[in-house]
Amino acid sequence: MNSVEAAIQSSEPAPKVLRLGVRAHDFGRLPADALAARIAAAGFSCVQLALNKAIAGLDLRAGDLNAVIAREIGGAFAQHLVGIVVLGCYINPIHPDRQTRATFLEFFKNHLRFARDLGCRIVALESGSVNADYSPHPANHGEEAFQTMLVSISELAAVAEKYGVIVGLEAVTSHTVSTPQKMRRVLDEIASDNLRVVFDPVNLLSAENFRKQSRVVAEALDLFGDRVAAVHAKDFIFEKGALKTVPAGHGQLDYAPILKFVHSRQPDSSVLLEEAGENVAAGCAEFLQQQFTKENL
Repeated sequence: MNSVEAAIQSSEPAPKVLRLGVRAHDFGRLPADALAARIAAAGFSCVQLALNKAIAGLDLRAGDLNAVIAREIGGAFAQHLVGIVVLGCYINPIHPDRQTRATFLEFFKNHLRFARDLGCRIVALESGSVNADYSPHPANHGEEAFQTMLVSISELAAVAEKYGVIVGLEAVTSHTVSTPQKMRRVLDEIASDNLRVVFDPVNLLSAENFRKQSRVVAEALDLFGDRVAAVHAKDFIFEKGALKTVPAGHGQLDYAPILKFVHSRQPDSSVLLEEAGENVAAGCAEFLQQQFTKENL
């Protein structure tokens, strides 16, 4: 265990306390020390960190990340008792150009290699689109795209095993892994303890199924609740025939089953706010903590 990991572990709250964090870049793009200080001052104990989005002066490409950079950034966050629980590395693992796809996978592997130097064990991505810009495409839901995705994620999981870290896969209705059932299939077919789920309930909802959110969430928790590594917290509204994401507590998501799940089955999981900038994050955190207390008295 390096000094960064030790500092983070010593600052972790007791089990069954809702551990709330933010996406670091929602608090600005700053030097690591200044960004960590700002997040700590807002009362948050952990982050999802996308290096190029959050850390001023960084423009990392495949092969650029190294132990020196990782330890410097990780140390800055640890000094402020802010844990880096997820590294966001949202590449397109089924990019239609094979060479570009290979470069993306190397970029992700670089994050896996140095995650521990940052004090982190989870590197997250989504399952991809056949469109280069990650926009929706009907072929995303076909078997060919699914098989391509399996090859890429299997390759990443093997590297995660080598370095003792975790690939966190996130489902999205318009991507290759679009349903709880498909996520379960990925977990079964790859069968690696180093492949886990970043659970974002809103990402599993669409204009077609949001009125059945209770069933969708229940299916997800039943199918892969034991493999959840972190939880994303945002909300949604239905507007002009489409779902629009909004900060947690500002929409129509029923958080009761999600927070009960965190309390009973994944008490050490981090709940990371999305769509919540510095001006609204405190209110979102208060809402979630109140809901968590209410559901788990």
